[in-house]
Amino acid sequence: MEKHILYLSYDGMTDPLGQSQVLPYIIGLTKSGYNFHLVSFEKPERFIENRKTIEAICREHNIDWHPLKYTKRPPLFSTVWDVIKMKKIAKNLHKEHDFSLVHCRSYISALIGLNFKRNYNVPFLFDMRGFWADERVDGGLWNLKNPIYNLVYQYFKRKEIQFFKNSEHVISLTSNGKNEILSWNGLEGLGEKISVIPCCVDTEKFNPETIDKANQDHLRGQLNIGSKQYVLGYVGSIGTWYMLDEMLLFFKRNCINKRNPIFLFVTKEEPSSIFSKAKKIGLDEKLIRVASAMHHEVPLYMSLFTASIFFILPAYSKKASSPTKQGELMSMGVPLICNDGVGDTADLVLKYNSGCVVPSEEINQFMIEEEFVFDSNKTKEGAKEYFGLDFGLNTFIGVYNKIIAR
Repeated sequence: MEKHILYLSYDGMTDPLGQSQVLPYIIGLTKSGYNFHLVSFEKPERFIENRKTIEAICREHNIDWHPLKYTKRPPLFSTVWDVIKMKKIAKNLHKEHDFSLVHCRSYISALIGLNFKRNYNVPFLFDMRGFWADERVDGGLWNLKNPIYNLVYQYFKRKEIQFFKNSEHVISLTSNGKNEILSWNGLEGLGEKISVIPCCVDTEKFNPETIDKANQDHLRGQLNIGSKQYVLGYVGSIGTWYMLDEMLLFFKRNCINKRNPIFLFVTKEEPSSIFSKAKKIGLDEKLIRVASAMHHEVPLYMSLFTASIFFILPAYSKKASSPTKQGELMSMGVPLICNDGVGDTADLVLKYNSGCVVPSEEINQFMIEEEFVFDSNKTKEGAKEYFGLDFGLNTFIGVYNKIIAR
């Protein structure tokens, strides 16, 4: 009997996260006999740029992909409209394929999963990805003083409890997030129902031994970075959570006396937003490089880093966050400089001797007095052990088999 799975994602497959955190798992699960019908919401500009690549991947692995257009405006109403679209296509696909399981990535998708459980008795997996409603508040996107946003927040906090109680299983990105859930009234007994799978990494792709020296030298030339220069690197978007001002100040305070230091940003953000903040703190823009890269190019860029940095706002909701870049950087054997109070990040850096943890309360004055403890081999082994795709995939396979056998 064929096992058809409906995978619902409000993230796009043409986004970097879709390519690193969704498709690798689905591809692995198809090899275990599951047939996937993938619904995702795509941002128009990225869809145009990457559609053919994703279509080819899905075609190769027999994944039935149903991309829908992500609606951004107006706030709230656009999301309601997207939920309606998701519910409609999910219902039509279920009539055709009689799904064995609905895999719901984050809270918006879980609204459909809860509906399927109640109306069609189809089990759903709540792949929560973090405390979504609290992230909206902590990130300043929902101001609870606004009565409309307050109502929406309270709605999702009620739904959140229903997702935990009615789903067949829950995936948390972090142990800290799992422990926080189990501390809530009425959810103390859900321990066996919650599995921890961090944002995993393809350790074969993010492998320093696969970096071609000629390509590395060519990239250095493009970026005007010498082979012996100190390069502090940052990878990814710079938005709500990442503390750009504090990272620039850290570079100015701790790295300015390094050998011809460079702060290299690998991001799709507008360079002007970085240069303008650097100028405000008196940091010479000649010390900064900003480059945009496709996901498959990121390991090459990381290979230029002497050390990497990411400071994340240590808000309540970040207990459940797992930065994708952590596993990638560890897999590349790059030393990490990060702050505490974010998911399991600091615990893992200390466990695997992977770099320097900055106390969040000292982030604006912290000085590295001496070289931090770093073990490249232990760091790379830690990436395989904790962030490896095999670990995440095997956990998902076990959860899927258990749900469907039930």
